[in-house]
Amino acid sequence: MKQIIVTKGAPEPIGPYSQAILHGNTLYVSGQIAIDPELGNLVKKDIESETRRVMKNLGAVLAEAKMDFSNVVKCTIFIKDMDDFKKINKVYGSYFDPVTAPARETVEVARLPKDVRVEISCIAVK
Repeated sequence: MKQIIVTKGAPEPIGPYSQAILHGNTLYVSGQIAIDPELGNLVKKDIESETRRVMKNLGAVLAEAKMDFSNVVKCTIFIKDMDDFKKINKVYGSYFDPVTAPARETVEVARLPKDVRVEISCIAVK
C-alpha cells in the first residue's frame, strides 16, 4: 500500500508528482530544488546556500514520514556544473555520518527545473 507524503515544510510540487511516496518501509523522495517553502522563492545566492535549502527541503519531507537523514540509503544529485561538485559535496556531507553515508551518484546535466544549479532526490528506509 502506498502512502502519499505531503508537508508544508518543503515546496509544493511544480508538476504532476508527489513530494514523496511511502511504500511499506521505503520512502521515495522526489527531487528537491532550492525553493523556500515559506516564501515560494528560489534561493540562488550561492551554490552552498542553494544546496542547504535543498537539504532542508529533503529533511522536511523525511520528517513528515517520521524519518531523518540517518534513514537515507540512496541519493541522486543532479548538478548544472561539475565545477560546483566540491562545494555541494561539503554541504551535502554535513548532513550525513561519513561512516554510514548513503549510496549516491552525481550527474552533471544541461538544465534543471527553474534553472537551478542543484537537485537532489533520495530513498530512505525505516
